[in-house]
Amino acid sequence: MLALDANILIRAVLGKRVSKILTAYMGVVPFFVADAMAEEARLRLPEILADRRLNPQPVMKALGLLLQEIDVVEFAFYAGYENDAKSRLKNRDIDDWPTAALALTLGCPIWTEDADFFGTGIATWTTDRVEIYLRSLVRPS
Repeated sequence: MLALDANILIRAVLGKRVSKILTAYMGVVPFFVADAMAEEARLRLPEILADRRLNPQPVMKALGLLLQEIDVVEFAFYAGYENDAKSRLKNRDIDDWPTAALALTLGCPIWTEDADFFGTGIATWTTDRVEIYLRSLVRPS
């Protein structure tokens, strides 16, 4: 199981590598995202697309489809770890606390490209290494 940060959702619909990894492990490994991070991706994507002069409609549709395949977790589920998550992200990007709280609630690592999670005591995987973790979850026992 793996908690996704908003930047992974954005990369999944804008690039190929994250999408390819998600597709390969979808249905085999559970992927989760905090509702607040799904909303952050929805809000940031139009700005990114405008800067790149890209049509937002197909990309936003792709994000919607992706979010149907990933477990979007409501605040009430991870709220109990809000203070712990915020203290771990103190002096960093505290707005990322929902991802940390979700990972703490689930007892799972985070997939992100955000260095703010490094050193928080939560296992963190970046795209260039996440398949090491994912393969370990699907090895026959």
